[in-house]
Amino acid sequence: MITFLFVLILFVASPVMCVFQRLYCSIADNCDCDFKANIRDLEWDLFKNVFGQHLAQEVVSEEVSRFLQNKSPDRPLVLSFHGSSGTGKTLISSMVANHLYGSAMSSPYIHQFIPTLHFPSAQHVPHYREELKKWVQGNLTQCARSVFIFDEMEKMPLGLIDVLEPLLGPSYVVFSTNYRKAIYIFISTTGEEVINKVTLENRQSGGEREDINLLELEDGIALEVYNSNTSGFFHSTIVHQKLITRFVPFLPLSRCHVARCTHLQLLQRGVFNRRDVVDAVAAEMIYSPVQGRFFSTTGCKAVPAKINLHL
Repeated sequence: MITFLFVLILFVASPVMCVFQRLYCSIADNCDCDFKANIRDLEWDLFKNVFGQHLAQEVVSEEVSRFLQNKSPDRPLVLSFHGSSGTGKTLISSMVANHLYGSAMSSPYIHQFIPTLHFPSAQHVPHYREELKKWVQGNLTQCARSVFIFDEMEKMPLGLIDVLEPLLGPSYVVFSTNYRKAIYIFISTTGEEVINKVTLENRQSGGEREDINLLELEDGIALEVYNSNTSGFFHSTIVHQKLITRFVPFLPLSRCHVARCTHLQLLQRGVFNRRDVVDAVAAEMIYSPVQGRFFSTTGCKAVPAKINLHL
């Protein structure tokens, strides 16, 4: 009945239609705000185009699906991505955005923050805190299904991110704004030592990569993130209050994963049957540890540039 009345008002009172649309969008359970969630396509994209990250694939698809199926979540979805450079953290965050709004990072309801660009000076943290909270609250008023992506959290000024702590909990809803329907993604290299150590030990013992499970990594990542003074979550109340839904580990990539990345990049450029380029790019990567050369030190990040040298 309430939904019907809202719709009736929108059509009868055309001069204030846009105002009521924004209000309805911010509080209604079936709000869209151009929201075009396609979980099946997200799962397929993760399976087809992300290599060597079974944990991230499983956690992201499960948590996003579970969150969106709940029409009235009791808190926002907060995912924290951790791992070495080039392992797919930014790629998966872009996939999530694309399959929620169909326009990746160009949607007005997807907001990305980069510390070195948006918060460059540690001396201005009080000002940044005030502006960040206003920005997030303002955009949630426009659309409750907003997505906020914080990249390079290891470069985030200490004490800044905690300004969001009240917005991430289970009870922060005020008139005209439902903060509990938002999605937050934090991206960081902090915790890579924990992840790489477990992955290396698994490899050296002859174990299967897919046997590495989340329980082996999640608590260790949380401790590292909370205790490292090079982490944007250093002694953060967000971590202490357990407001992060899942810490998502991204494992270091081996040579076969680099080869698959190269092959995919070539296909996307319309280049076929170039095994010579795939082998050359994989061979030129720097691998660690020195003895064994198991994992690419830059993941797949340098693949596009190296392909350019061989075409």
